[in-house]
Amino acid sequence: MLSQNDLKQIALKGITPEQIDVQMGEFRTGFPFLRLDAAASVGNGIVAPDVKERGMYEQCWNEYKASGHRIVKFVPASGAASRMFKDMFAFVDAPYDVPTTDFEKRFFDNIERFAFYAELDAACQKNEGKGIKNLISEGNYKAVAANMLRPDGLNYGQLPKGMLLFHQYPEGARTPMEEHLVEGALYAASNGEAHVHFTVSHEHLDFFQKRVAEKKDYYAKKFGVSYDISFSEQKPSTDTIAANPDNTPFRNDDGSLLFRPGGHGALIQNLNDIDADVVFIKNIDNVVPDRLKQDTVEYKQVIAGVLVSLQQKAFAYLLKLDNGNCSREELDEMAAFLYDELCCRNEEVRGFNDQQLADYLRMKLNRPMRVCGVVKNVGEPGGGPFLTYNQDGTVSLQILESSQIDKNNADSMRMFTEGTHFNPVDLVCAIKDYQGRPFDLPKYVDKSTGFISNKSKNGKELKALELPGLWNGAMSDWNTVFVEVPLSTFNPVKTVNDLLREQHQ
Repeated sequence: MLSQNDLKQIALKGITPEQIDVQMGEFRTGFPFLRLDAAASVGNGIVAPDVKERGMYEQCWNEYKASGHRIVKFVPASGAASRMFKDMFAFVDAPYDVPTTDFEKRFFDNIERFAFYAELDAACQKNEGKGIKNLISEGNYKAVAANMLRPDGLNYGQLPKGMLLFHQYPEGARTPMEEHLVEGALYAASNGEAHVHFTVSHEHLDFFQKRVAEKKDYYAKKFGVSYDISFSEQKPSTDTIAANPDNTPFRNDDGSLLFRPGGHGALIQNLNDIDADVVFIKNIDNVVPDRLKQDTVEYKQVIAGVLVSLQQKAFAYLLKLDNGNCSREELDEMAAFLYDELCCRNEEVRGFNDQQLADYLRMKLNRPMRVCGVVKNVGEPGGGPFLTYNQDGTVSLQILESSQIDKNNADSMRMFTEGTHFNPVDLVCAIKDYQGRPFDLPKYVDKSTGFISNKSKNGKELKALELPGLWNGAMSDWNTVFVEVPLSTFNPVKTVNDLLREQHQ
């Protein structure tokens, strides 16, 4: 199936022929649906701390920060923002010249409210000899949209989201990259230093680095911190082969194999390279202006406090297990912690003898840990929190996408539709063990939780393979806890008009 040229091509990516065989087999067999036990809810997998408890967790986090631990804010910032502007690309190519759809009308009716208005006006002046107001008064709406999207204008159709102007301030407009630097200073800095890591597409890396270098000193002075900012790219070895509809390898016009990025699940490799005790993970577009940051900062500290308080208990239990001679009462206490607070459940535990129970507890407690903020479900897209069965028969908390749920299973669909919360990618992760050694994160991936989707290239249909998602299957074998956070902490920007929402003004 693979020619010598194919073997050279995959070797250059750092992929083995055996990996290709596995991926082609996955196209043929697909991935199994996950078996659900229940949708997580408050009292059954989701913790909703009250005011007093939130204060306690914030204090716990601030004490942890003060004790010299290394904390990193990890921001997946790869990819162009082209999907944000899908409607405006369509307008530029439309057979009509004036705003016609509701989306187009809203964009132009509110154009002065966008943080990028001044820059767009300058681009129009440069390229058209006229500003936005004059172009619109003449009915030349398409010139305005084209200057927003084209490379000789703002090039917003190709830039990464992190480099777009989102929010207006008296001192000038800010990009999401800058808002993440601010957040890093407000809740993730320790010892006066804020470590922020961006994963960036190769084609945007130089530009991203340049803009960060231009901005970081301003925010360092403003917030009294020094920044350690690093970057990484998605590794070529995490690309996946594409297939034809008949499950044979899809080939480019020159006969070479087509590879596609493996999705955000590939970033588990980048996360594995991070040297940190605790890592915050949050999407690049989920940011708000300073006037609305209070809830975000408070609840980031709350979920981090939950994480480190649980970790301290787990570490203490692991040290007890290392010392040996734990009484049955002590082992039962550890099993209750695992069951009740970490929601890792196994009904067979009751029949274990002391040695079996100690071994089981050591295996389950000595794993990476994450606390995930979840918000009440109001119809926004996002993975849902569920209690699911794992391959070893245990039940634990997982974040699932709709594609992992069997639509033909009435019980599963009922649980899915009745779910009360979803995860907006609001994670705090502990990635070192109780002896201070980094976990090898790829070992904790459930490889049976990938995705297959239908795509096309040059008009030809193809099947694309995505790796287990970063906060889905890639963290499947972690200890997971869900904490309810307010909807005000979730403000994604999926389309350019989302920037007109009150939360981004």
